[in-house]
Amino acid sequence: MNILLLGGGGREHALAWKLAQSRLLARTGDRLYAAPGNPGIADHAELVALDLTDHLAVVRFCEEQRIGLVVIGAEAPLVDGLADSLRGEGFRVFGPGKDAAQLEGSKGFTKDLCARAGIPTAGYVRTASLEEATTALARFTPPFVLKADGLAAGKGVIIAETRAEAEAALAGMFDGDAGAEVVVEEFMEGEEVSFFALTDGATVLGFGSAQDHKRVGEGDTGPNTGGMGAYSPARVLTPLLRGEVIERIIAPTVRAMADAGMPYSGVLFAGLMLTAEGPKLIEYNCRFGDPECQVLMMRLEDDFGEILLACAENRLSRVPPVRMRRAVALTVVLAADGYPGTPATGGAIDLGESEAEGAKVFQAGTALAVGKLVASGGRVLGVTATGASVTEAQAKAHAAIDAIDAPTLFCRRDIGWREVTREANSANNLLLGD
Repeated sequence: MNILLLGGGGREHALAWKLAQSRLLARTGDRLYAAPGNPGIADHAELVALDLTDHLAVVRFCEEQRIGLVVIGAEAPLVDGLADSLRGEGFRVFGPGKDAAQLEGSKGFTKDLCARAGIPTAGYVRTASLEEATTALARFTPPFVLKADGLAAGKGVIIAETRAEAEAALAGMFDGDAGAEVVVEEFMEGEEVSFFALTDGATVLGFGSAQDHKRVGEGDTGPNTGGMGAYSPARVLTPLLRGEVIERIIAPTVRAMADAGMPYSGVLFAGLMLTAEGPKLIEYNCRFGDPECQVLMMRLEDDFGEILLACAENRLSRVPPVRMRRAVALTVVLAADGYPGTPATGGAIDLGESEAEGAKVFQAGTALAVGKLVASGGRVLGVTATGASVTEAQAKAHAAIDAIDAPTLFCRRDIGWREVTREANSANNLLLGD
């Protein structure tokens, strides 16, 4: 079977790496294509130049190459309705249609759905003007959570410590944008965690957990980014809590979407806050996370292609529970100087022997210049390693990073710090006999 993967970031490199191992590509002549891809993805797939906003061009390519499965990795084509255009021509697609992708494309849509379905989440006010948003602040106590309604690549959330900061931030969000919408939310206390589930619109299949690190600076300081690293599994999401998330958050969402006439098919990425009252939904994404995808793919034991095909063919009910390696996987993102502002591009990258000890380097913002690998974006590499613990996986990832020569890149050295602290405390307690 020929497979087409759409996207070109670190997430898509991880997806391509795992899809290339699928039995769906076992026959002579089976091809994995990627558009637009990147130099790392080219190690696993044939890159093709396709404009993902040109739905007709994508459909024609699928017809010409007899594509059996299309995997849409990035959120923008999903929100743009590319899955609908492909399904309308009879192609099997992994990823939700345009209406269902509103779960990521509109934070206001998701909050309203949660309110109707009784899904636990933060209190909120959905506003369409600066005056309304400023008035809404009075309903909450600081800090204030402010969210731009549309896609923002993981960087559309502002946490304002004071009312003055919140008012200034809101003024910036509405400045010059007559159609802007903002969600003002209650601040939730707790630890954040990500949970992933696959659904074909009826069946829900748990996929795995991870913990991301959004802030650019160590100790979770500085502005939000698309993600500076992650590890999996997130042990703070216990089996009991995982069951609660599926029962109270994921399954009701799937039912509510089906009842609304927009059944959801694909991966549901739930950003969660583990509060004193139990897990609450922060937001949904309609694709695998980046860098969470990297750690999940490193742990997945099953045939990824066959799982995605079953989802696209509405037969997840016949798929057994997903098997993950017991090992911990941890990704450290190397970003270009200046990120999350204006990144310095063009810096040379020499991967050296970074993968010699079993680590995997997933490429995101990279390009080839005169045959040499260079930085071409904000988040450039995702160095991923596995170990028996977060502490061990972190040490292996750091060793791989140290083998890379990339003077214009930087990273956080504390990815997984919460779990590393818990592991150290547990070891100390054992030494003390507790």
